[in-house]
Order: sequence, then structure tokens, then C-alpha cells
Amino acid sequence: MRRAEVREAAAALFNDQRNPFGAFSLGSETHHAVTIPDAVRRCRWIAVDINASAFGLYFVSPSPERARLVAGFDSDYPGTAVATKFISGANGEDVVRHSRISTAPRWWVDGIAGSRQVFQSLAWAEEASPLAPGTNGIAFPVHADRGQCGLVVFLGSEIALSDETLCEIHARSFALFAAVARIRPGDAGRTRSMSKRELECLKLTANGNTSEEIAKLLKLSVHTANQYLTQSTQKLNAVNRNQAVAKALRLGLIE
Repeated sequence: MRRAEVREAAAALFNDQRNPFGAFSLGSETHHAVTIPDAVRRCRWIAVDINASAFGLYFVSPSPERARLVAGFDSDYPGTAVATKFISGANGEDVVRHSRISTAPRWWVDGIAGSRQVFQSLAWAEEASPLAPGTNGIAFPVHADRGQCGLVVFLGSEIALSDETLCEIHARSFALFAAVARIRPGDAGRTRSMSKRELECLKLTANGNTSEEIAKLLKLSVHTANQYLTQSTQKLNAVNRNQAVAKALRLGLIE
């Protein structure tokens, strides 16, 4: 199924049935304000519906050379789950490249083997390498306005899905990601001005560079690079660098 068809399916489902954001629809420019805690709650509802034990929403990093996933939130919000550290690392490169060109869900089994039978029964889903070791899960590629794309991931040893429910869950994931991506207008007005260097450091962090690599690329000391990252994290009212990067991506400060 092409991206446009998935978006149409999402719009039809949410206009007529289970729109989790009230007036919001994929074809509408106006919707009720959504916050990250709202989105976490809605994602948890989806997880409950498919019997998943954990979840996460991720943005694709802007760099075409260093494919990486940046966590918007996960089921340990406002903290960060251990699985997210693996998903945001090198394990995500293959599925990131896939999500840029396809909307086909990807599943994996690296835990209880019984899940394999459930996933293999899905006609429109492909097997992939595990995003986190020792887990079973499924990742739904999602896209939003301004070319943003990402994944909504569900983990669990007893996930319950069928061909009939797969499209609905994907549509709900699409709507969820689109709503999170559109948080930009309300937040942008409250964000303190960012310097060019701060944005450069954030973008390089999004691409997976360490402080040492950023310092080398920008011809700075490691201390100065860390200062820029600390300042940008504070200005974005984020808890850490990863949350700062995710918020900068949502706000369109880095692309």
C-alpha cells in the first residue's frame, strides 16, 4: 500500500470512527491542541488494544548519510526506556532507510517464538532484524507534513494483530505521529532564540555524532561544543540532549 493510500485510510477511519484527538483529521489544518503527555496517553491506548507491553514514537534524523531514530517519547515517559537506547542506536539504520521509501510495517521476533506465528499471518508486513535485543515487536513507518517521517513501535511477547486490525492500527499511528509533528505552532512561540552554533550542534547530535566528533567538525573545543548543547537543551526546556533533539525536530528548528 502506498503512503497516500495509508493516509486516506487514516483520514477515513478517524473522521468516521476513532479519532483520538477530537476534531483533528489528517486532511485538516485545524485541530485541538495536543501535548506530549496527551500523545503518550493515546499511544498507550493503542498498545493496550493490541496487547503490547511497551511502545515508542521516533523521528527519523535529518541526515541521509547517518540513518538514525530520535525518540519523541516512549512508554517510560518522561524517562527513557532501555529499549529506546538500542532503537536510537545503530540497530535502527535499516528500518530508517526502509521507512523513508515504504509504509510497510516491519516486525521481528527475538524473544518468545509464539509471536512469530502471529506476525507471519500478516499479509502486509515484513520481517526485519530486531530493533532491540530480546524483544518481539512491530514498527509502523509514519509520515507527516513538511517531509517528516518516523516510526511508531510496539513491543511485547503477546501482541495480538490480524490483517483486519493492522490497517486500523497503522492509521491510528499515522494520526498520532501527525499530531505530534504539529505541536510546533504552540511551542515555537515559547522557545528562546537559538544561535546558529547551537542549532548546528543539535543537528549533528541528531545525526549521531558525539561531542568529540561535533567539536572536530565545527573546529571547537569539546568543552565549547558541550556548552552549546547544554544551552540549547535549556532553551528548549528539555531534560537531556536526546529530548532536545526530538523537540528541535518537531519544531522544525533542524531538518
